[in-house]
Amino acid sequence: MTLRLFNTLSKRKEVFTPIDPDHVTIYVCGPTVYNFAHVGNARPVVVFDLLVRLLRHDFPRVTYARNITDIDDKIIEAARESGGDIAEITEKYTQVYEEDMAALNAKLPDVRPKATDYIAQMIAMTSALIDKDHAYVQDGHVLFSIASMENYGELSGRKLEEMLAGARVDVASYKKAAGDFILWKPSTDDQPGWDSPWGRGRPGWHLECSCMIEDNFGETIDIHGGGLDLIFPHHENEIAQSRCAHDGAPLANYWLHNGYLTVDGEKMSKSLGNFVTVHDLLEEFPGRGEAVRMCLLSAHYRQPVDFSREGIRQARRQLDRWYRLTEGVDAAGVAAPDAILDALRDDLNTPKAFAELNALAKAAAEDDQAKRQLKAAANLLGLLEHSSEDWLAGSADKDAISAAAIEGLIAERAAAKAAKDFARADEIRNELSEQGVALLDGPDGTTWERK
Repeated sequence: MTLRLFNTLSKRKEVFTPIDPDHVTIYVCGPTVYNFAHVGNARPVVVFDLLVRLLRHDFPRVTYARNITDIDDKIIEAARESGGDIAEITEKYTQVYEEDMAALNAKLPDVRPKATDYIAQMIAMTSALIDKDHAYVQDGHVLFSIASMENYGELSGRKLEEMLAGARVDVASYKKAAGDFILWKPSTDDQPGWDSPWGRGRPGWHLECSCMIEDNFGETIDIHGGGLDLIFPHHENEIAQSRCAHDGAPLANYWLHNGYLTVDGEKMSKSLGNFVTVHDLLEEFPGRGEAVRMCLLSAHYRQPVDFSREGIRQARRQLDRWYRLTEGVDAAGVAAPDAILDALRDDLNTPKAFAELNALAKAAAEDDQAKRQLKAAANLLGLLEHSSEDWLAGSADKDAISAAAIEGLIAERAAAKAAKDFARADEIRNELSEQGVALLDGPDGTTWERK
């Protein structure tokens, strides 16, 4: 039982060795809650949900944390534009986010810290960084001095000039160097703020994760995860402030990052306008969140995955077949086959795992044990978690013919064939085909699947 993970920090695949073999700790960066999450934001949720499922399979205890950023300039701007209260906006979109992610079969983390609950810890870490000459105060701002850290940039592996080009904040008069980043900034009277030794203000974006990790886990955790876009500046700056506050202790021993979700080869993002929200997608494909999950896991997590609605339909059709194969099957106490576990333990190789699942599905047509293994292995990946009856009853797009209507036409076709009215039987087959339903005649009768 050897789990190997690609560590962004070392730029290579490593054997995972937790700090405490009896208790694995993992932290993943969560949402800034001011609007609906797009489906690209859902990819890290699904990827790290799968990793946590695997860790729980292999280790006796796992504590998984994912934060909520509920204080940020984007949230302030959203409240200003809507005329609403910041707390109401963040509470609304936190709830929507968690409901939408649950529809993708992503389980809630064990710890869900909110930034506004950690202001005191952020002020304390900022003060410690000032005391250790890693931060300075200028015009009501507190900034981390990247020149004070010898290995700044180790995670991203970029040269300083390249890193500055991707900085989240602009060069400003209160900065000694262009790459210095904000730990604390002043708030105007109409902005949320908290009293601090440097005046009324609010924390910078990077600070919350370091403080949440320290408060919940201590100085060092096993795994820190997030999207590829967080490597710089966010995770680079987390490492800087945590190491310098803790006299060089690492923030995390393993850094994992998932690749982008793309549309026609371009990264999905709100700035490009090529995004679709998870919320809208779930309305378009009601009850089909599991198919969206399957799409997000179809490519290796470190590679791009191209989004399409046709991809969701293909995943739904595959899940339809698997649900039919495992109808009435009890997989309690059944272990996933070693071939699938080995694939997942090899840096979450989901393409290989799906290939093994498809091989199991072929065997399951005539093998009850293979059916149980198929269900157990799919459950490990967060699939086949509904009852077959519920899934197949709702396995359609909004305007598609219902399962009950399909079964009624199949019964009518059987009666027509019994009466030797083959013309009518063919009409029914063609009618269903036009509505995206394929009939499968076999020795035990007729089954169906959506195309």
